[in-house]
Amino acid sequence: MANLVPQRNTAQLAVTDDSRQYLTFTLGAEAFAVGILNVREIIEYGALTEIPMMPGFIRGVINLRGAAVPVIDLATRFGGQQTSLGRRTCIVIIEMQLAGAAAPQDIGIIVDCVNEVLEIPAADIEPPPSFGSSIRADFIHGMGKVAGKFVIILNIARVLSVDEMALLVNASESGSPESMAV
Repeated sequence: MANLVPQRNTAQLAVTDDSRQYLTFTLGAEAFAVGILNVREIIEYGALTEIPMMPGFIRGVINLRGAAVPVIDLATRFGGQQTSLGRRTCIVIIEMQLAGAAAPQDIGIIVDCVNEVLEIPAADIEPPPSFGSSIRADFIHGMGKVAGKFVIILNIARVLSVDEMALLVNASESGSPESMAV
């Protein structure tokens, strides 16, 4: 599976004020979406180097054109089981601008399969529901209504917060289970 989403060049996608484009993907039985402007490319799953002593949601790193890119298992990050690899499993490379960093950081996320790029009008996006304290509602940017179903639009900056993941790594090293529920 070659790169399905080419690297961005200087031409920007045309986005109207009242809608945005999202890359949709499946994780388990749920449909999720991330803003297309955060997506650098999509690659076939493979050649992952595991790193010892990392929490379960950090699956390892890949070599992407000479750069080591960390790969996060979203299913595990959301508190579920590790993603079981299938024929359509792939890695979506997300470009993140980290606080204090001069250049953006690439982070890979493992997904069961990529679906399509959709334009979701702002009027069709509901605010994140209030679940209470046991579910991370701050990971959700909104709930997009597409063809009568909901697509969970992720707050990718929060899901892939490097600072928060560093806290989780430190907590797992200290063995403090209550501090791992960040």
